[in-house]
Amino acid sequence: MRDGRLWGAMTEVTREMFGHLPQQGGGGAVEKFLLKSDSVKVEIISLGCIITALETKGRDGNFSDIALGFDRLEGYVNKHPYFGATIGRVANRIANGKFMVEGKEYKLALNNPPNSLHGGNKGFDKVLWTPEVLLNGIRFSRTSPAGEEGYPGELKVWVTYTLHGGELAINYRAQSSNTTPISLTNHAYFNLAGQGSHDIYNHEVSIEADFYLPVDDNTLIPTGEVVAVQDTAFDLRKPVELGRHMQKFQLSGFDHTFCLERSAARRYCARAHHPPSGRTMEVYTTQPGIQFYTGNFLDGSLEGKGGSVYPKHSAFCLETQNWPDAVNKVTIAVLEIRTSAGGKGSSQLMEVTCSWRRNGF
Repeated sequence: MRDGRLWGAMTEVTREMFGHLPQQGGGGAVEKFLLKSDSVKVEIISLGCIITALETKGRDGNFSDIALGFDRLEGYVNKHPYFGATIGRVANRIANGKFMVEGKEYKLALNNPPNSLHGGNKGFDKVLWTPEVLLNGIRFSRTSPAGEEGYPGELKVWVTYTLHGGELAINYRAQSSNTTPISLTNHAYFNLAGQGSHDIYNHEVSIEADFYLPVDDNTLIPTGEVVAVQDTAFDLRKPVELGRHMQKFQLSGFDHTFCLERSAARRYCARAHHPPSGRTMEVYTTQPGIQFYTGNFLDGSLEGKGGSVYPKHSAFCLETQNWPDAVNKVTIAVLEIRTSAGGKGSSQLMEVTCSWRRNGF
């Protein structure tokens, strides 16, 4: 430790108070942690393990914050579209808010009618986590009680952020007392021109996926088909400029899962580039899917950092996760933590990793 700060491999870690939760919601102090390297600065709070800021250098050598969010805690306590948050127990949508596990039906809150979305009414994004400062990052942990938001089994979860130079890595670990579906992700919204910029139309995006999951137009639930991207608007294997591409195919935006090759090792899966600033982000993951979302439901009604407003298509998300509604799809492999026979007195461990890498100019 030096000057009250922790240093490890040229990563500086500092902490400070960010605010206090309202007493009617249970109260509690919310801390903010700053991870800083020569090329990246990231701020994360203990409420929802939320990334509140991510600053990277542009071609001009100056830092800009590329993550949407709020200046004060109140913004994150009030309803918002999951800016920067850790999502769980199950990211994305579960059709009709119900599923079967080991012959028993479980019912969830329909917080996105007719579906359950991102863990329910009070998912992992809306709870306080216990922080542990590391030399090059921060580890958050919590225990989700059996039955929380309708899910089976007590679940212990660890979310670890580490910063190495230009790479921010997120490691998720979970251990359950009973078999339970699980899919953890981070829901950061990015604009490589800087948060508050009007749109992402001049961003170039590519996704290393040969297949995608078509969805029902009304419910946004995958149909169960796994479709080749070849000769479709979803062929992003080569970089496309988003504005021109969406106009060419008359798309209102992306909100789809792209299927990745399954691997125990981290592998490259996506890239976003902003030519005017020179900023480039690459995504690596061990997850089987990546949800590409272009901020279709942003409407400019929220006041963000520095008084910014966030209209439709003013940011994108690249959420590495399991495939949506996997627990209800025979044709889609579900990611579950399974216990041994009987499920009592035993537990299994799941671990997945994602990293965002700032590429050179």
